[in-house]
Amino acid sequence: MVVVIVITYVLMWLAPGNFFELQRVRDAIARVTTPDDPAYQATLKGFEERYGLNNPLWKQILMYLKGAVVFKFGPSFSDPARNIEDLIKEKFPITFTLALSSILFALVVGVPLGILAALKKNTWIDYTAMTVSVIGVAIPSYVVAVFLILIFSIYLGWLPTSGWEGIRTKILPTIALALGPLASVARFTRVSLLDTLNQDFIRTAYAKGGDDRTVIMKHALRPSMIPLVTIVGPQMAYLMVGTVWVENIFRIPGLGQLFANAAVTRDYPLLVTSTFILALTVMIMNLIVDVLYAILDPRIKLD
Repeated sequence: MVVVIVITYVLMWLAPGNFFELQRVRDAIARVTTPDDPAYQATLKGFEERYGLNNPLWKQILMYLKGAVVFKFGPSFSDPARNIEDLIKEKFPITFTLALSSILFALVVGVPLGILAALKKNTWIDYTAMTVSVIGVAIPSYVVAVFLILIFSIYLGWLPTSGWEGIRTKILPTIALALGPLASVARFTRVSLLDTLNQDFIRTAYAKGGDDRTVIMKHALRPSMIPLVTIVGPQMAYLMVGTVWVENIFRIPGLGQLFANAAVTRDYPLLVTSTFILALTVMIMNLIVDVLYAILDPRIKLD
């Protein structure tokens, strides 16, 4: 986490422009100012002192790390009346709900699709399922979102184009975000199940008189899920980051939209904190994956 914060801070420091200058340019229509104006310099000095921007970069990073340890991030540039941790508490549940519903949708559809493709290997069903999977991986979520809006909102008028209130507003963003992971889940399930079906213990199960349903459900499916767990954790973290595009397209007031606005306006404290939260989510998901390994495969726990 320290490395993530340091890299983010350095990249922001190297990026051209800053929050105060962007605000001056935005308000130039109302009142023309230049960086040489005494009033501008006095305001800039007070702004830098309030947020510690007059300190060297290394000291700014240390000050931020000190607050991050206790989850106290201070106010953002764009909303100085509210602390960043309060904004995160408000926005994070929306983003997490969207990502969680998308990964569940991907599992509910992708796992049966992968199983079906494995059982019907080298048939038109297998080829069709894998073709759909390749297309799903290749098309970005924001492109899928645009097509979903065109079809189901504009042409058919079945679902709303934006918002996050009620079940109907959640359907399109969930599908748009889930298509990529769904394709990956289907492909991994197919490959893993085919590998398991070639193992000696599966042949033994068939030799003892087991039918296809019993052998697959009782003996083959569980060990086939271990490689799948490997990608589900990172996919969940990827979805948390991927909501940036989908949330902006569907105007969902989540962490992704907050993150995008912070990047555009150079709101350094909010941008670093958003990156911090997303990186922390990645690490937590990886930890959960390691724990699930031991639950699914007793051999790992024994080792």
